[in-house]
Amino acid sequence: MSGLISVSDALALIQANRPLAEAETVPIEHAYGRRLIESVMALRTHPPAAMSAMDGYAVRLDDVREENAELKVIGEAPAGSPFDGTVGSGEAVRLFTGSVIPDGADTVIIQENVTRDGDAITSLKAYKAPAHVRAAGLDFSKGDVLIEAGTRLGAEHLSIAAASNNPKVAVEKRLRVGLIANGDELRPPGSDLKPGEIINSNPFGLKALIEEWGGEAVDLGIAEDRLDAIEANIRAADDIDVFVPIGGASVGDHDHMRTAFRNRGFTPIFEKIAVRPGKPTWFSKSEHALVLGLPGNPASAMVCAHLFLSQLMGRDWTRALVRGRLATDVSANGPREHFMRARLEVASEGGFEIDPSISQDSSLLRPFLTCNVLLRREPHAPALQKGAITEALVIGPIL
Repeated sequence: MSGLISVSDALALIQANRPLAEAETVPIEHAYGRRLIESVMALRTHPPAAMSAMDGYAVRLDDVREENAELKVIGEAPAGSPFDGTVGSGEAVRLFTGSVIPDGADTVIIQENVTRDGDAITSLKAYKAPAHVRAAGLDFSKGDVLIEAGTRLGAEHLSIAAASNNPKVAVEKRLRVGLIANGDELRPPGSDLKPGEIINSNPFGLKALIEEWGGEAVDLGIAEDRLDAIEANIRAADDIDVFVPIGGASVGDHDHMRTAFRNRGFTPIFEKIAVRPGKPTWFSKSEHALVLGLPGNPASAMVCAHLFLSQLMGRDWTRALVRGRLATDVSANGPREHFMRARLEVASEGGFEIDPSISQDSSLLRPFLTCNVLLRREPHAPALQKGAITEALVIGPIL
């Protein structure tokens, strides 16, 4: 598709051409951030039996309905070593938090409410109902669906998967995303720069985002501003699902990136987006891989990664926009959809307040240190005054 297309059309084309999800089974210690292909079911009941919620004594409720009831201690049940017997009338078993409630008992007297003399205890409190007992299956039972397929796994999911005796889970295979920086002027961090040279910073931020979104980032190095050099980088790449070239997609004499991929068998899907920043963002495909070209300007590359690369990796941000009140006036927008770096905070009077960064220059990275959202402005949107309600894409923590 040639010409300038809208953000919504670009997102639809990316979604339509996403690779089909392949499944792989991985140990849960390697599953953080991955998307489930198959739901996780409980392989055990938790707790597996009635358990004590406190340190104390297991007794029969009928024996302690009155204060100062006297009972005989007939044994002890540390956690992991259940009492092998039955609690009868007038009897008690010493136990601890996590101990299995022995047969015959239905109540735990906490140790603070007991006096003990040898094997004799006195309950200082009257109990009207069973207390301090966690019923079997209180958390979940064997066969329960605990985590639905499609869930992106966080710390809480890994914890319950482990507790339910699942050592492995079936997740989407990671997309291998190959990053190609382009430019004779690019040098790695720590270089002694000559006039005209700049640091190749884009791959570092993009790599972190790719891994946060569940992918595997592969640094394919810096390609020189020559068609043959770029094609050599593409040829040398091994088993890449998505190429992400950075820069080299404008109309200058040394911008060869799109041509290089076309020469390597990639068919253009779109070549420009009516978005600010990031107009040169482009998308192509071959039989075996996709390519999403990002602008070379650092801020543009980061913004477009949040908008388009995240979509390609299965994160539909259009369903997760937040709304808030503007902290300052915003001028009318031009013909391209604009995503402004901004700071979102919880307002003192409730709700969210959105404060756009003073400078939206596409070369500036420092605003990302304080901005946690991208304020969305539709094409030709009118000016908005302070206090107007608007929407934004969250890209960082909300405090």
